[in-house]
Amino acid sequence: MKPIILESLGAAGTVTGSKHLLKTPDLTILVDCGLFQGIKSLREQNWATLPVNPSSIDVILLTHAHLDHCGYIPLLVKKGFRGKIFMSAPTAELTKLILLDSAKLQEEEAEHANRQGYTRHHPARALYNINDANLSFRYFEIVQEDTSIKLSDNCSVIFKLAGHILGACSVMVSCYGKNILFSGDIGRLHSQILPAPDYFAQADFVVMESTYGDRLHGDADPYQEIAEQINRTLHQGGNVVIPSFAVGRAQELLYILYILKQRGMIAHDIPIILDTPMGASASEISIRFADHYLTVPKEVWKDILKGVKVNKEYAGTANIVNNRQSKIVVAASGMLTGGRVLEYLKHDLGNKKNTILIIGFQAEGTRGRALLNGVHELKIHGRYYPVKAKAIEISGLSAHADQQELINWVKKLHKMPQRIFLVHGEPCAIEALRVKLKDETQCDVHIPVQNRPITLYTFEDDRSSPTETIIPNSDNPFAKY
Repeated sequence: MKPIILESLGAAGTVTGSKHLLKTPDLTILVDCGLFQGIKSLREQNWATLPVNPSSIDVILLTHAHLDHCGYIPLLVKKGFRGKIFMSAPTAELTKLILLDSAKLQEEEAEHANRQGYTRHHPARALYNINDANLSFRYFEIVQEDTSIKLSDNCSVIFKLAGHILGACSVMVSCYGKNILFSGDIGRLHSQILPAPDYFAQADFVVMESTYGDRLHGDADPYQEIAEQINRTLHQGGNVVIPSFAVGRAQELLYILYILKQRGMIAHDIPIILDTPMGASASEISIRFADHYLTVPKEVWKDILKGVKVNKEYAGTANIVNNRQSKIVVAASGMLTGGRVLEYLKHDLGNKKNTILIIGFQAEGTRGRALLNGVHELKIHGRYYPVKAKAIEISGLSAHADQQELINWVKKLHKMPQRIFLVHGEPCAIEALRVKLKDETQCDVHIPVQNRPITLYTFEDDRSSPTETIIPNSDNPFAKY
């Protein structure tokens, strides 16, 4: 009896570090290869030795180009991975952009730590450098969505667009007569710039995200909400700072701000500044793929960018910060973990006239989560800054499906799967979705524990053959007998 084994190396009980290993008699497949982000205990796992030899992994299936899904790729290659990395065409372009930026930031942070002497490691070093990132690109393999790709005699994969960001996909691995569906990150039904998620008709096992497994996004009009906050802030003579993921979210924001001006909902002459070089490059990539992957055509994107001041040089950030004219600034990073947005926070947090608009998920331990929790000060680059500006969350713009949308995504399957595994969520969100999914679908729903293998089935027997008894324990308190 030869088993098919699932093992989550990340994003198990947390939203970050997505890496899901599928071991088959033919191949060892890794679905996503992301960095851990957020609190220190998570980030430190990026330095830990993987429980699998990277050279033994045959294939990577990359769902999309966010750092928590792709950011570990250069390190895996550095440690010996030599297989193909399959992804959509837009994902390939965006991933190159993100990995080069990640490598550059890591090199700069290590250099700064060594120069300032605040590191416990002598010398401080980067996880990987720009050369490592470039070397990993040779293994990229572009796929066409909705087309079966043969991985081996007994394994194949199909990618379908997931509506999360440009090029994001869910992937279905067909292996020894059964289908294992990995959701990736599932988008909203009504994105401003992306088509709705595509669906698979059937799956025997589902590994799905649960980022917003414990909440609904609500029916509030995000255009009206954003316009109200901008107009209130401008009336007071303040600035609106919008922390944004450079890839996906920044482009959606620029489109929304463009529409608000077109409709006369905000002043037409208010400056809109995009201060993220990666966001600017991602916008250029979006234009190239717009006619095939977005609902907003290429010509409209060109018009949108005409009304935006793009700042690519760091030296220009200081001039923008010191300019007293009220403005809207879109800057990375989206969770306030780094990037140029921190320079704006240093200047604007202490003024009650200003507004910080939070529009995306904020992971545990990030400055963005701290602002939403109402902290009175934020630590940035070794100094504490008082928080007097308003921090407002706009929940309707999330790029992740909410609880009901996640459940509806499962219900699109013609027959309910044998088992569902919930990943990519914080414990409360995962448990809430587990209970709700079980009640509504009668499915067997499980919460994987990181680095703990689960036998899905044996290819010689059609019956599911789980070998793991999942019980409550300190690592997985929400499990059921």
